[in-house]
Amino acid sequence: MRQEQRQMHLGVFVLGTGNHVAGWRLPGAADSFQNLSVAQQIARTAERGLFDLLFLGDGLSADPNAHPSFTARFEPITMLAALAATTTHVGLGATASTTYAEPYTVARLFASLDHLSGGRAAWNAVTTSGGQAAANFGRQHPPHGQRYEVAEEFIDVVRGLWDCWEDDAIVADRKTGRYIDAAKVHKLHHKGRFFEVEGPLNIGRCPQGQPVILQAGASEPGQEMAARSADVVFSVVQDLDEARAAYAALKERLPRHGRDPGEVAVLPGVMPVIGRTQEEALEKLDHLQSFVNSTNALSMLSNRLGQDMSAYPMDGPVPDLPLPDTSHGFARTMLAKARREGMTLRDLYNLTAAARGHWVICGTPASIADTLEEWFLGGAADGFNILPPYFPGGFDEFVDGVVPELQRRGLFRRAYRGRKLRDHLGLSRPARQHGTPT
Repeated sequence: MRQEQRQMHLGVFVLGTGNHVAGWRLPGAADSFQNLSVAQQIARTAERGLFDLLFLGDGLSADPNAHPSFTARFEPITMLAALAATTTHVGLGATASTTYAEPYTVARLFASLDHLSGGRAAWNAVTTSGGQAAANFGRQHPPHGQRYEVAEEFIDVVRGLWDCWEDDAIVADRKTGRYIDAAKVHKLHHKGRFFEVEGPLNIGRCPQGQPVILQAGASEPGQEMAARSADVVFSVVQDLDEARAAYAALKERLPRHGRDPGEVAVLPGVMPVIGRTQEEALEKLDHLQSFVNSTNALSMLSNRLGQDMSAYPMDGPVPDLPLPDTSHGFARTMLAKARREGMTLRDLYNLTAAARGHWVICGTPASIADTLEEWFLGGAADGFNILPPYFPGGFDEFVDGVVPELQRRGLFRRAYRGRKLRDHLGLSRPARQHGTPT
C-alpha cells in the first residue's frame, strides 16, 4: 500500500494591527485589535486557506510604547467565542496564564469554547514571562523555575477537571425525569503543592474529549513540560541547523513520557513578506521598516532580552547578556543570531521590530514555499505558525499565493477531513483517565 505523504500543519498568529510593530500604518491595513469584524475577516481567510488553527496570544499588562496589539485588545476567549459562531472548521486557540489564573476557571473557559465551537478549542498554557502583570493581581512575580513547577501542576488539574464527566453522563430522559447519571460524574480530589481542587467541573465532557494543549516554552523546564503535556509546540527560530537540533531534541524527549514523536506538532513562527518578485518583497519590508521608531522597537527589544537596552550604543556590538528570567526562547535565539552574524544592536533592534524576534522571510510565493518545504522535509518543523505583517492583505497574499504552491507539491491539504481541531492535527480523542465517583 502506498504510504500517504506527510503534510504540513498551519496556524495563523492573529494580532489585529499586524505582527510587524508598524504593520497597521500601511494603507488599507487594519489598525485595531478591538474590532470584531477584522477578526471575523481573518477567520474567514484562515478557513478559506484550510488552516488548522487561528491563534490569539494574550498579556495581562499594558505598555503604551509596546506593540499596539499588545496594549489594546479583547480578552481572547471572549473573541474566540464570537468567532466560533461564524466559523465551522478552523481551530480556535488562545493563551491563558498558569501564573495568574485558576485551574478551575481555565478548565471551564476552554471546555465552554470546545462545546461552542463543536470541538475546535486549544489552550496555550503559558507561565507569563513578564513581571509587569504581577502588580495587576497584587502579587510578586514568581521566578522562572517556580513558574514552571506551578504550570506542571496547573495543567494536571485542568486535564483532570476535563475528565470528571464521562461522555454519556448527561441522560436527559424525559420519561424518567433523570437528567444526569450521577455515577458517571466524578470528583477530582486534587491536593497538591500549589492547588487544592475538589471538582467536578460544571460542564459535560468536551467534544474533543479534551481541548488541544499548546505550549511555547524554550527553556529546559519549558521543553520538558511540552514533551509531557503539549499537542502543539510553537517555536522561535532564526537558523535552520539550530531549528533541526531543537526539533530533534524535543522529539527525543517524548518516549520518556510514553508518547510517540508524531503526537506533537512543532510549528516555528515565521513572518512571510510576499511580493511578485524578490525585489518587490524586499521593498515592502523596507517600507514597513521605515515606520519603525526608537520608542516602539526599543521597548520590544528590551522586553525580549529582559532588560532596558537604551543604555547600550545602538551601533555597537550586541552585549554579552545572560538569559533573562522572562522568556528564554526569544532571548536565546536572538542572541545566537547576533553572535553568528556579527550584528550590531541596531540590527537586532530592526529584527525585533519586524517580527518581534521571529523569523522573517521575503520572496515570491514560490520561493517562500521552497523555504518552508526545505524546513519541513529537512527535520526542522511539522508545519508553521504564520505571522502576517499586516491584516488583511498580508494574510490574503499567503493564502492566495503560498498555500496553492504547497498544495501543488502535495505538502498541504486540499480539504478538511473533519470538523474538530484534533481531526486537522491527526490526534486521537484522549480516553478519560481522571476522577473518582461522586
